[in-house]
Amino acid sequence: MGLSSKRVVGLHQKRGHDVTKLSDLRRLDLEQVHAVRGRALSWYYPATAAVSGMGAGLVISGGELATTVSGGAAAAPGGAAIVSAFAGDAAIVIGLASRAVGHVSLLYGYDPEGPAEKLFVLSVVNAGTAASMSAKSAAFADISRLTQALVRGTTWKVLNESIVARIAGRFAEAVGLTLTKKGLGKVVPVAGILVGGALNWTTLEEIVDTAGMAYQRRFLLEKYPQLLDEEPIGAFVVGDSDDMVDDGFSVLGELAVEGGPDLR
Repeated sequence: MGLSSKRVVGLHQKRGHDVTKLSDLRRLDLEQVHAVRGRALSWYYPATAAVSGMGAGLVISGGELATTVSGGAAAAPGGAAIVSAFAGDAAIVIGLASRAVGHVSLLYGYDPEGPAEKLFVLSVVNAGTAASMSAKSAAFADISRLTQALVRGTTWKVLNESIVARIAGRFAEAVGLTLTKKGLGKVVPVAGILVGGALNWTTLEEIVDTAGMAYQRRFLLEKYPQLLDEEPIGAFVVGDSDDMVDDGFSVLGELAVEGGPDLR
């Protein structure tokens, strides 16, 4: 489902919408944006991730099944194979997550390639992959603060690609660890294949849903800036349970460490 700004503009023009460039989409009504968005991306990315998760589950748990059946250890997957399967699957999920959020970004009229926009994409993926409610709340707070900064036109004098790349690298490590912790069920024989697929599906589904909420909120705040001071930070966070504890990751915290604007 490759998407480009040119293609998005073309899809709108086919529907008779008065747009000539990507940013023109932000002048449209939300209903017009949603008409072009459709429903396909809500299942495409989760389904693709599920296939990867099932493959990883097969590699990780397949040898365990063979060992159980044969009573020997010769077919058991080695530690290197398990680590490689986990790491490979996590990398695929992170890549799909970034593509999915970038896809949603384009549909709402935002080019995900700029440094500030890349930070926004990372913030959305971060919220969608957070493993505990406290980490999710902190991630949504990042999204809220970053949204307000972007809508208010904050200048990014010290923000460049190298800063974003360093943040993205640390983010990939943190999210990879979180996904690995979540994916420990893949080591269970047979069931690990189903667990791997289901886990990756729900992870990408959560990310796509989070992206939809985040970009829709940003779209509306840009259209109606008087609402900026009326919505509390973390407004999208629901629930109060904390089933899994993690340290969380703050994109804005890392931005401040790198010498960028401190938006916290």
